[in-house]
Amino acid sequence: MTEQGVRWTAEQVLALAPDAASRKAGSKLGAAGPWSGTGCAEGTVWGLCKGSGSRPYQTVVDLTGPAGPAYKCGCPSRKFPCKHALGLLLLWAGEDGLVPASAQPPDWAGEWLGGRRDRAGTGRARAEGGPGGGPADPEAARRRAERRAERVTAGATELEQRLVDLLRGGLAAAEQAGYGLWDETAARMVDAQAPGLAARVRELGAIPASGAGWPARLLEECALLHLLDQGWLRRDRLPDALAATVRSRLGLPASPEGPPVRDHWLVLAQYDRVDPKLTTRRIWLHGAESGRTPLLLSYGAAGRAPELSFPVGLALDAELTGYPGAGQSRAALGERFAAPAPAGFRPPGVTTAEASARYGEALRDDPWLESVPVTLGEVIPVPDGDRWQLADAGTDTALPLTRAARSRPGLWRLVALSGGAPVTVFGECGHHGFTPLTAWPEGPGEAVPLC
Repeated sequence: MTEQGVRWTAEQVLALAPDAASRKAGSKLGAAGPWSGTGCAEGTVWGLCKGSGSRPYQTVVDLTGPAGPAYKCGCPSRKFPCKHALGLLLLWAGEDGLVPASAQPPDWAGEWLGGRRDRAGTGRARAEGGPGGGPADPEAARRRAERRAERVTAGATELEQRLVDLLRGGLAAAEQAGYGLWDETAARMVDAQAPGLAARVRELGAIPASGAGWPARLLEECALLHLLDQGWLRRDRLPDALAATVRSRLGLPASPEGPPVRDHWLVLAQYDRVDPKLTTRRIWLHGAESGRTPLLLSYGAAGRAPELSFPVGLALDAELTGYPGAGQSRAALGERFAAPAPAGFRPPGVTTAEASARYGEALRDDPWLESVPVTLGEVIPVPDGDRWQLADAGTDTALPLTRAARSRPGLWRLVALSGGAPVTVFGECGHHGFTPLTAWPEGPGEAVPLC
């Protein structure tokens, strides 16, 4: 603790950068030279940065935003955070006194902060059915849900017939048809308002070109797709939790349920999955007291970053509410009680054998689950021919790394961090192997992002 509050590390600040170019440019602005009028108070940092024009850029960062840090800068950049916001946070995270504590922000920063917090209060009131946001019409919502269910049922029935036709004609027909067969089928699932089915159908199109053994892989995926279809068509016979999982896999909307859980949530990992229309950000957390490992999802339209953003290694004092479904990890972020701060704890680790068993147990609740979050304790990255694996220290058991993990720069960061010694690694364990996302060195040390 300092007069500036709990400060972040430079690595945690740079983890917010939208790309490598912003990270490099922000690092250059993390010195006192271009800055004037800096200050910080109550989770807010502000300053004036000299640019190419006659007037400096007014930059302010709100560290207590409900979706993570929020930024305002007078520069024309369309990146969030821009290089000036990154530079300001690096300055704040540096030596004591470079960003002095202040009683209150200047007018230009206070006006923006006041507007943000007023809008946040209005949003909460609407969510609670207060002034400015009347309750939704439950009867109209029920009719919409029924109409959508009818469309999904029609789409699932059509997809079942297409799978039957494929198997009757032989899997070789899929190789000859190419992507066209699957693209047209996926479009039909989009029309049926079943985006989860559409996504899985599109993935089938890439399997015939995936190398040796593709017929077996295609048959496996068709079987899982058939199982999902049948789960929907017979959902009235399923337990409530499993039926909720089927709806989630189909892409139907759901709302968080149950009482919120307040805890200090360690940010384990954050990474994006990008497609031409949507960016999906996945943020894994670990509860210090609850021991839970929930997943936050945030979305951004093409070319725009998702709203949620939390640096790895920080902890949030916040409430989370889980989504319905058997074995579901997803949660919604609720009220936050303090700005993110460096955490003094790590998640407990398990062996590689325990990690594999945990994934197998999770498949009983969700047969379509690709992976589960797992923290491995005391493992060593070792080569295995042209592949890599994580081996338990002192035993002969190991987990292979996924193909995606072997192609990332984070693998070499992990190898360097280990240096042949055991490390703690958090990642996702599934049927393709283990994907490391964050690591901690043996003994004291900060979290090192690997993605």
